[in-house]
Amino acid sequence: MTFPAHIAAKGSKCPVGVGLKTQHYDDVLSSKPALAFFEVHAENYMMPGGAHHRYLEAISDTYPLSLHGVGMSLGSAEGLDKAHLRQFKALVERYRPWLVSEHLAWSRMGDTYLNDLLPLPLNPQSLEVVRDNVNAMQDAVGRRILVENPSSYLAFTGSDMPEIEFLVELAGSTGCGLLLDVNNVYVSGQNMGWDAAAYLKNVPAALVGEIHLAGHVTKEVDGQTIRIDDHGSKVSEDVWELYESVVGRIGPRPTLIEWDSDIPPLDVLLNEAGRAREVMNGVLAQAEGACRD
Repeated sequence: MTFPAHIAAKGSKCPVGVGLKTQHYDDVLSSKPALAFFEVHAENYMMPGGAHHRYLEAISDTYPLSLHGVGMSLGSAEGLDKAHLRQFKALVERYRPWLVSEHLAWSRMGDTYLNDLLPLPLNPQSLEVVRDNVNAMQDAVGRRILVENPSSYLAFTGSDMPEIEFLVELAGSTGCGLLLDVNNVYVSGQNMGWDAAAYLKNVPAALVGEIHLAGHVTKEVDGQTIRIDDHGSKVSEDVWELYESVVGRIGPRPTLIEWDSDIPPLDVLLNEAGRAREVMNGVLAQAEGACRD
């Protein structure tokens, strides 16, 4: 994969970033950590001004941004919220992010917004809905987006397409790419009883524009073990193993460490980012030499 000039100029063949949190604004500006990019949730910056934007403008002077949406509701049968789409477009135009992404999920019905990324049945009818919404979003922002695979906790009787098949069909019909969340693949596989490694082997390398890594929590519910994608801890060893396997097959990809609850000091995120860089470095070292920061 060829990385754009503003990433290559940072001297890294293995771009690793972390989610930018308000708790870390001052640390980032003072220490300027060795990261290729920061990712921000679009919905946190949809107000026109304020301290959030002042910090983000200062940070974006040094670091490329990945703009990650959590509220577009690509699975909504009634289409996208036009006001939300306008605000998202304004952020893209203001910050010119390196990457733009959203979730394969829905979270809106009419004027009701839910604070969850809800799953949808995977079938041709849902594919048509999501396809139309992805096309509308890409047309509005004037660029390709990446769509993130979900974490799953239940199965719909109306689902008759494997998830990866759904995503590949979506990419083929819209030109979007895939934001491959390896933790979500692992969580879904454990919860739904399918093989995460087999899923990852079926991911076309050309579709993957970014990888997410995060922690999850394990809970016992009615005698069953459920894994919940809470982004509140270090990446598990099982997920690191899957990440190493997929990077070994498709090559290095921009990789983000997500940590959205129980936010630790910035150094903890940087250590996780360093491990991701080491994995990619190990893949490249055999063929073309080690990555440099």
